[in-house]
Amino acid sequence: MTIGWHFDNTYSKLPNVFLSEISPIPVKSPNLVILNDNLSKELELNFSTSNKEDLSKLFSGNLLPRDSKAIAQAYAGHQFGHFTMLGDGRATLMGEHLTKDNRRFDIQFKGSGKTPFSRNGDGRAALGPMLREYIISEAMHALRIPTTRSLAVVKTGENVLRETPLPGAILTRVASSHLRVGTFQYITARKDEENLKTLVNYTIDRHYPDIKDSKNKALDLLKKLMERQIKLVINWMRVGFIHGVMNTDNMAVSGETIDYGPCAFMDAYDPQTVFSSIDQLGRYAYFNQPSITKWNLARFAECLIPLIDENKDKAIKTATETINRFEKIYEIKWLNMMRDKLGLFGEDSKDQVLILDLLTWMHQNKTDYTNTFCFLMNEKIENDEIYNNEDFHIWRQRWLDRLKLNNNTPEKYFKLMRSVNPSIIPRNHKVEEVLEAANNNNLKPMKNLLNILEKPYENQNKIFEYQSPAPISNEKYQTFCGT
Repeated sequence: MTIGWHFDNTYSKLPNVFLSEISPIPVKSPNLVILNDNLSKELELNFSTSNKEDLSKLFSGNLLPRDSKAIAQAYAGHQFGHFTMLGDGRATLMGEHLTKDNRRFDIQFKGSGKTPFSRNGDGRAALGPMLREYIISEAMHALRIPTTRSLAVVKTGENVLRETPLPGAILTRVASSHLRVGTFQYITARKDEENLKTLVNYTIDRHYPDIKDSKNKALDLLKKLMERQIKLVINWMRVGFIHGVMNTDNMAVSGETIDYGPCAFMDAYDPQTVFSSIDQLGRYAYFNQPSITKWNLARFAECLIPLIDENKDKAIKTATETINRFEKIYEIKWLNMMRDKLGLFGEDSKDQVLILDLLTWMHQNKTDYTNTFCFLMNEKIENDEIYNNEDFHIWRQRWLDRLKLNNNTPEKYFKLMRSVNPSIIPRNHKVEEVLEAANNNNLKPMKNLLNILEKPYENQNKIFEYQSPAPISNEKYQTFCGT
């Protein structure tokens, strides 16, 4: 197939401890469900001359391109705080594709069958969770949040058994890499300092070449990852995204959002919002995401101790001091992000109180997180009666007074607000609707939703049904991992 693949597989050349060479397990009757044309172009791949049968074979792993190198990656992870040796239990890295300007992307199958790391799993995936990852990851990309992306979904023609039999599927995921905090934990757990050095050097070459000549690569890598992760989680908080399963094996050292399992977007503002069916204690609730990010970074720092300094006590002290800067850096960046959401230029000593008072009012009145900022931007939303509230009017006057500072104008602050406040997010009930239709072989609702999600910061016509939160229900919305 003259598609334009250009594989240059560097991870598979690492020592065997990092990976296992495998092949995707062929599926019975692959059938292409969706192909991401926009991402294909960005990857400089041309699928237009390939028929659907060949594409179905390609994206199921039944037919691999020349120069691909199928492997499963080894890693470990703290899952809900408990350490486990893991690895790609249902994923196969097909290879690393290079674009003409030397951008490198992992091309990975998810749901491609058992691997040496599958333990008791079947290595497969169901159609619903794979389409869910496709929708949410593409929405995150449009929201300008670093993320893995989805190139294709194929039905396998086989059922997978979860609570009930479900149609099987394989997702093709694209990432700048699949290196995780858990990758470092895996090598550290083996007490393999030589390969830890190899991993640090490989990570720096691939993601942080600006510190290649650093005198203390390990320490600078920790600082770089902390910087990226703070930026990433602040973006999650900005749009009301809840990852749902922030285990260390789901923290990518590239700083991209990875693993869209029990994730969802918040409707009514509640800092304790949890959607994951397995997160009974709220470990990964919306407001806990920053502290869990710090916790995961501390686990990463532990891995790097032998390389930060030969003197273990000194290394621990240095790493601890670095990690303990997290709160201050996060607080400053979060405050600036919220200033942007409210169109505030410069700094004022009362900004934090102004912001927290709005969030408190939103929480008390169960107002929609996304639509509140749309209302403040004078965008028309349905069911806006809640804002005819005396406390809100008082707060709004304080906000309008603050907007007058620093030579601000309506043109300036609305432009700033519209650049960071989406009008559209993947509303949970709409996602469920389109997934149900897709399970019944109707992809039109999903494609309509994807088209609207492509332009979250633009004014679009006739999208009220996509902007409105779910109807009030006594039933709590829950999401599932899909394994």
